[in-house]
Amino acid sequence: MSGLNYFEACTIGLLQGVTELFPISSLGHSILVPALIGGSWKTDLDMTAKDSPYLAFLVLAHVATALALVVFFWRDWVRIIGALFTSVRDRRVETTDQQLAWLLIIGTIPVGLIGLALDHPLRSHLGKPTPAAVFLLINGFVIFIANYMLKNAGKGRHAADEAALAPQRGETPELAADRRLARLGWKSAVGIGGAQAFALLPGISRSGITMVAGLARGLKTEDAARFAFLLATPVILAAGLFKTPELAKPANHSILGPAIAGSVLAGVAAYISVRFLTKYFENRDLKPFGIYCIVAGAFCLVWFAVHK
Repeated sequence: MSGLNYFEACTIGLLQGVTELFPISSLGHSILVPALIGGSWKTDLDMTAKDSPYLAFLVLAHVATALALVVFFWRDWVRIIGALFTSVRDRRVETTDQQLAWLLIIGTIPVGLIGLALDHPLRSHLGKPTPAAVFLLINGFVIFIANYMLKNAGKGRHAADEAALAPQRGETPELAADRRLARLGWKSAVGIGGAQAFALLPGISRSGITMVAGLARGLKTEDAARFAFLLATPVILAAGLFKTPELAKPANHSILGPAIAGSVLAGVAAYISVRFLTKYFENRDLKPFGIYCIVAGAFCLVWFAVHK
């Protein structure tokens, strides 16, 4: 069986931590980078192989990424989870935090159900370099076009709407953003959360497609990014913990050292990435990421066609 050495694990761990949150697809890059490097990387890091140690490592790296999101948003999660308990206790949904808590739950259900049903078959049939490059190219076009069409959608708001959405006196930017997000209806939450299911296709970015869905529902770019990161936290963590028992297989014992080292780096990279992106999207949009995915996807398709 192919193995996983420390250099491979640390490289992919850093890549995973960045690409999971940047809207450029971690799954796509986890497939494409080893294929582009070739040699032992191509054989060691093949997630479609039976009992692949690479897949077990990616599971642990995803858990580390989710934990980084929990650490970054811990104050928000304390508020949201506390509000959920009071909502259940009092059988009421009144406050902003209570509304947001239920919207996050409603938004998580669709991708959870779809993931349980389609994750394995999609990974088995599409977890290869050429499909990943095609979907990365599609991801780029979707992000680029949606960004162009939707980023200015909120400019037509009336002054009264703008005043209602603006931060109130003594309100932190996070609380103001959550108040805006709480205005979403349950249908919008289902639509935005369900969009994450497209990330089961290698090359389609979870954060990217979720942000596009948020923009389509009238969210500002920074609010769409915040909602995407909050939605991603329970999904990534649950999926990782659900698959973690794979690491206990005897065949994977030899990769535990590299897997742990790579996952630690994935968590660190994810924390730095979310810290950067929450600031970045306050004043910037998705356009650069769309261009990157188009260029990278097209390059990979040409590379694989030439090096068959």
